[in-house]
Amino acid sequence: MAEGSPKDGNGNGSKEPDSSSHEGGLWSGLKALLFGEDEGHSLRRELEEALDEYDEDEEQGAPSPSKGDLSAIERQMVRNLLHFSEHTVDDVAVPRADIIAIEEKASFADLAALFAEAGHSRIPVYRETLDTIVGMIHIRDAFAIMAGKSPVPDTLEPLIRQPLYVPESMGALDLLAEMRAKRTHLAIVLDEYSGTEGLLTFEDLVEEIVGEVEDEHDEEPEAMLVPLEGGLWEADARAELDDVAEEIDEKLGDVEEDVDTLGGLAFVLAGHVPEPGEIVEHQQSGWKLEVLASDGRRVTRLRLHPPEERVELGEV
Repeated sequence: MAEGSPKDGNGNGSKEPDSSSHEGGLWSGLKALLFGEDEGHSLRRELEEALDEYDEDEEQGAPSPSKGDLSAIERQMVRNLLHFSEHTVDDVAVPRADIIAIEEKASFADLAALFAEAGHSRIPVYRETLDTIVGMIHIRDAFAIMAGKSPVPDTLEPLIRQPLYVPESMGALDLLAEMRAKRTHLAIVLDEYSGTEGLLTFEDLVEEIVGEVEDEHDEEPEAMLVPLEGGLWEADARAELDDVAEEIDEKLGDVEEDVDTLGGLAFVLAGHVPEPGEIVEHQQSGWKLEVLASDGRRVTRLRLHPPEERVELGEV
C-alpha cells in the first residue's frame, strides 16, 4: 500500500475519486481537442493583441510613442509579416491575363521594343502559348546588344534564363525562401494541369510585407470600381468579387462557380466571352453586367446596372 493512502473501515487501502480533478482533466482534454495543446499560448496572437492595444491607445489620444518605439508604418509591417505565412503564391501572383511575354521565335528588335513598352526588367519567353513558358530574359543581358557592344543574336535563345516553376498552392513564405536560396527573382505559377496560372516576382512578395513599392516609371493605378450617376458603376474586369461585394452589393459575391473576378463572372453568366455591348444578368442580385470592352479572349471593362427595385426605391 502506498504511503499516505487512507484506509477504509476494514483497513483496506482506498482512494476517493476527486470530482474536481476529474472535471478539470475532462475540460483540459476538450480544450486540447478543440483548440490544440497550445491554445493558451501563441506568440503570434500575443503580438497581434499588443498591436491592437497600442492602436486603441493611440486612437484615444494617448501620448506619442517614445523615441525608438514602433511607428504606425512599422506596426503595419509587423501585422503584414504575422499573416504572410497564411498566403499562397496564387494569392499574390499576377494573373495569367496580365502577363506580358514574348514568343521565343520573335526577333531581338521585338524584344527591345517590348522592354521599352512594358518597362519591366524581366520578360517571360513562351513557345506557341503561355502554357509553355520556356524561360525569361533579363534586361541586363540585352543592354550590351542594345548599346551595340555585342552582335545582335539570330534568336533569343542565348539570352534565355530559367525562372522557377512553382505550384499555385505553394506557400508565399516558402517561395520567398527558395527565391533567396536560388537567387532567382521570377517564378511562373502553374495550375494543377501544369498550365500557366500566373507570374510572381520577388518584389511582389516583399510588397506583401512592406506595402506597394512604386518607382518613377509606375503609372498611377486606375480605380477598379468607379461609381457613376444613377447607381451605375464602371469596373475593371479584374476587380475581385470580394471587393465588389464589399463596395457595391454583397449578393454579387454569391457565386457557385469557381470565379474570383468580375470578368470571370461575366464569362460564366454568358457561357462564352461576351462581346462589347452584350448585357448579362446576375440572378442572385439582380445586377446587370454590360460589357464595355473585350479583346476577343477576355472581358476588360464593364458597367454595372443596379437592380430595378433599387432604382424605384431610390436606394442608390
